[in-house]
Amino acid sequence: MPAVTVPDITVLPRVTEPDATAVDRPVRSVTTAPTGFEGEGFPVRRAFAGIELRDLDPFLMMDQMGEVEYAPGEPKGTSWHPHRGFETVTYIMDGEFEHQDSHGGGGSITNGDTQWMTAGGGLLHIERPPEALVASGGLFHGLQLWVNLPKADKWLEPKYQDLRGSESALVSTADGGALLRVIAGDVDGHAGPGSTYTPMAMLHATLSPGTQVRLPWRRDFNALVYVLSGQGTVGADRRPVRTGQAALYGPGDVISVAADATQESRLAGMDVVILGGAPIREPIAWAGPFVMNTKAEVLAAFEDYQKGKLGVVPATYIPHGGARG
Repeated sequence: MPAVTVPDITVLPRVTEPDATAVDRPVRSVTTAPTGFEGEGFPVRRAFAGIELRDLDPFLMMDQMGEVEYAPGEPKGTSWHPHRGFETVTYIMDGEFEHQDSHGGGGSITNGDTQWMTAGGGLLHIERPPEALVASGGLFHGLQLWVNLPKADKWLEPKYQDLRGSESALVSTADGGALLRVIAGDVDGHAGPGSTYTPMAMLHATLSPGTQVRLPWRRDFNALVYVLSGQGTVGADRRPVRTGQAALYGPGDVISVAADATQESRLAGMDVVILGGAPIREPIAWAGPFVMNTKAEVLAAFEDYQKGKLGVVPATYIPHGGARG
C-alpha cells in the first residue's frame, strides 16, 4: 500500500497533541464490512454497512475496492452510468484507475491520487483500469466515498477535481509514529487540496506498530475510522478493530486510534481512513445512482436519464479493445 510515503517522517509538520481538558470521543459502535461486487465485477467491502444514514451524514457510503492481485485480463471497472445529487471521491493506493464523464472531466489516478467528482444536477461517467493494467494484471487497491450535497447544491453544474497525491498535506503525530495524508478539509490547521461543498475532513493515516494517534477534531463534525489493513484499537477504552471494520465515534474533541504492536508480516503498520463532516440534516431520497430530497425528485432523475438529459457518452470515448463509441 504505497499511496504517498516520505523518506524521513521526522521532518514533517506535527499535529498538536490535544491538551488534558480535551474530551476523547467515545466509540459508539464497531461494524464489519460485508463483501460484494460492483460495476463489471470488481470485489468491494461495503465499509459503512450497518451504520445508520443519520450517523453517517453527510456521507452516504464507502466501498473499499480490493486489495486484490489481478491476473492478466482480470481487472474490471464500471460501465457508463449516471449520477445526480451528490459527490463521488475515488482514492487509489495501488494500481491505476481512469475516469471520464459527459461533462468533460477525466484523468488517470494512481498511488495516492484522488478523483473528486461533483455530480450536481447530473452527468454520465465511467471508471475503469487502463488497458495496460488490464493486459498485465497486478495489484489494485482503492476506495470510493459518496458525499451528499445539501438541497441548495444538488443542482450545481458538475465539477471534476484531479487531486495528485503529492498535493496532500503530509503531517505526522507528535511522536513521529504515524504519517497522515490530509486529502480534504482541515486537520489541526493542515489543509488538504480537495474543495468541498459540505464542510468535512478526509485523511489516510499509516500507524507504525505500537503507535497511537490522538487527533483534535471539530465538535460539530461526526467522526468515523475505517481500517484498510492491520489491527489495533479505537477510543479511550481501546476497543479492538481490524481490517474491514468501521468505528463510529460519539461527541467530543479528540479521535483516538492505536495500532497493535504486532501486525501481519507483510504490513508496515495499520492503515486507516479518518472521516468527519458537518451533518446536513435534510431528508434523503436515494435510489441507485441518484440521491435527492424527495421520491419525486428521484423519479424525475430516472426520467431525465432515460430521455438523455444527463448527458451522452463522449464521441472521443474508446472502449478497451473496441471501436470509438
